Amino acid sequence: MSGAQTVMSAIEAPVEEHRALREGCGLIDRSERGKLALTGSGSLEFLDGQLTNELAGLRAGEGRYAAFLTPKGKMLGDVRILALGRPGSAQPEELWLDTERVSLQALFDMIRRFKIGFDVQLHKRTLERGLLSLIGPESSTVAGAQGLAVEEHANAALEIDGIDVLAARAHEGVDLICPAGDVPALSALLLSRGAVAVSPAAVECRRIEQGRPRYGVDMDDTTIPQEAGLNERAVSFTKGCYVGQETVARLHYRGKPNRQLRGLRLQRPAETGEELHLGERLAGRLGSTAVSPDLGPIALALVRREAEPGAHLRVGDGGNGAEVVALPFARV
Repeated sequence: MSGAQTVMSAIEAPVEEHRALREGCGLIDRSERGKLALTGSGSLEFLDGQLTNELAGLRAGEGRYAAFLTPKGKMLGDVRILALGRPGSAQPEELWLDTERVSLQALFDMIRRFKIGFDVQLHKRTLERGLLSLIGPESSTVAGAQGLAVEEHANAALEIDGIDVLAARAHEGVDLICPAGDVPALSALLLSRGAVAVSPAAVECRRIEQGRPRYGVDMDDTTIPQEAGLNERAVSFTKGCYVGQETVARLHYRGKPNRQLRGLRLQRPAETGEELHLGERLAGRLGSTAVSPDLGPIALALVRREAEPGAHLRVGDGGNGAEVVALPFARV
């Protein structure tokens, strides 16, 4: 991993919080995520030429997940794009962008540098807006968002007991975006409706179980999207040109990545960054690690393609071992 990597020890998910995320509704404050907004008639056209996914034709109430790359196809970050405005409007009033905090500056710099010549205005939202995530099968009920479309990244304006929010469909729940000053009151309301406050450890464990990589831990500026298993979610192969497209397309159509994102069942907990060896050969390094109440010590890692499911790796120098498994992990 590069210097952008977040080094973490294995995190142990509290059992009750883990159960809430799987069976009920967990609540966590993710307001630290980087947030930007674009306005102006050229916003969609501009972003479509910079990001890996198809944005042309995106209507208000819809969204996409994408990556932004170097000219050589390496990831500078990943980003969620939400098109805001009157539902179904052909021209969104605003494009909301949120990304990992570690990649916020790269996203900001890319937009500021390349938007010249487009009718695009860039707005900072990181400190102005809060973001609360509801995770679990009861999330829509707790948020009062049963009418929200089921497609991931679908979004709509809601009012929750007098607080104006933007609700966005997430992978396993609903994200609520509100003015930063309303976060404490909104959190209290959601808890009173049955949400359970959960820790970052529990949320990270759930993410790892589902095999969803995180930029800055499992991916960095040496990663090509296909290596991290992002092609299906984040890459369009039918759109026009974008930065880094040649490398991404060539790998998809003509080659195989040297590395692949895999799950690891560990003999005992280990730390992010520890070396993984297949025989005497370096196969990769540990990414996200956790101790799951259901699965025990687990991890994600980008490993050489020879390390297929069923292979056994040596972890670090302390005699720890790991079995390579396909993602997502079983029983999630």
